[in-house]
Amino acid sequence: MSSENLNNAAALTAEQINERKEAASFIDFKMVTFDLAGKDYGIDIMHVKEIAKAGRFTYVPNTAPFVLGVYNLRGEIIPILDLRIFFNIPVQPQDESKLQNLLILSIDDQIFGLVVDKIDKVIGVQKSTIQPPHPLFGDINIKYISGVVENNNRLYVLLDVLRIFAVKDKTEEAEDINTYYQENTAKLQMQKKLEGEVKPVQSATVQQPVVEKEPPKAEIDIKFISETLAQFKKFFVTEVNKSWIEFRYSDWEKEKNGGSTQLQSADDADAYLKPFWSTCSDKWWTKEYAESVKALLPENAAKTIVVWNPGCGKGMETYSLACILKEKYPHAIIKIYAQDVDLLCVSNAALLSVPAELANQWYAPYLTQKANGEYTFSPEIKESIMFEYHDCKNTNVLPMVDLIFARDVLSLCDESAQDAIITDFQEKIKGNGIIIVGDNEVLPAKYGFGEKTFGAITAYTKD
Repeated sequence: MSSENLNNAAALTAEQINERKEAASFIDFKMVTFDLAGKDYGIDIMHVKEIAKAGRFTYVPNTAPFVLGVYNLRGEIIPILDLRIFFNIPVQPQDESKLQNLLILSIDDQIFGLVVDKIDKVIGVQKSTIQPPHPLFGDINIKYISGVVENNNRLYVLLDVLRIFAVKDKTEEAEDINTYYQENTAKLQMQKKLEGEVKPVQSATVQQPVVEKEPPKAEIDIKFISETLAQFKKFFVTEVNKSWIEFRYSDWEKEKNGGSTQLQSADDADAYLKPFWSTCSDKWWTKEYAESVKALLPENAAKTIVVWNPGCGKGMETYSLACILKEKYPHAIIKIYAQDVDLLCVSNAALLSVPAELANQWYAPYLTQKANGEYTFSPEIKESIMFEYHDCKNTNVLPMVDLIFARDVLSLCDESAQDAIITDFQEKIKGNGIIIVGDNEVLPAKYGFGEKTFGAITAYTKD
């Protein structure tokens, strides 16, 4: 080869190197790639906390089929989901002792473990090369795909984990609600136009014009508020809470001081609902509230007191209830079925730490001090509670119960679900049992419950 050709080859090689460096500098998106049923997928690396191998997950009853259980990740209890089952991909029977490939994701301050067939590598690409999804690119629903991208002759389906885990940011919520207002404002304007028209009424002698009255502003505002509460907070306005919503509106108007009363954001919805939540929600109970609950509890000589506590949350309510039940019925065995749809809350509730200051409050007889000086509830209290991951809208295989303690739960269910749950209350509660719902909730008269009140708390009984 001549010296001129050698120089050209050297120049070409240097040019190729520069092109590769330039291309690498444009990488602005990295994804962790993995295999599901022989196909390549990717997840934005910003959501991947780590990768791991684990097995023997702790089974949680009454969960969806794709929830394999929970796992203790260095002291943190996390739910484990099988993506293959979630996407209806056939899964061969597994040896339970075999370790599974896990992607540990951090989504909106929540940690999840995803089981996949094989974890491949981290790949960097240019965002501009990511193409829109197409139904033919995968075996999964297109709404869970954010795009597809090719790298080294392999096509990767990029999963939208925010959509999979139903996470919305405030911008998206604002866009949703703006669209909602635009659509509904147009409908309302048309409705007003029609309502303002003169409509003839047929008569045997003469036709009289009738002008329909426009609904009061408050009625229109409350209608919009009700629908946006469902949009933002999954809070449903029905007979259960309608009186409170209407009562709250008058205060809301004063707070807005002549401004718009509509709920324009999730923060507005939170502000509107702030006075709604029951006393000591997500808090340890004060002595005054505990005594009010105790005063409502009926006399009961049964050897076992059975309680249903849907919507138990982080567990503070359930432990407080267990203590007051033990105080009211010292010789009975207490059994509390505590349920919630938040898997992390239910998983962590059994491990809930007890603040030292509770040892100087009414909780003191039900606490014990550990060797390290920390406090925990006595074995008798802990053993009285069974925390379960369960949605009370679904069938409950519970025994007949003496007490249903379901504060603020009904308002977070739509009207058909409310009807199913209250019907379940009717079937599950014993003849001498009571039902306690939220401070600002009522059980509609059509269900035929009786009432008794102590202070701000109302209990419902079978007539």
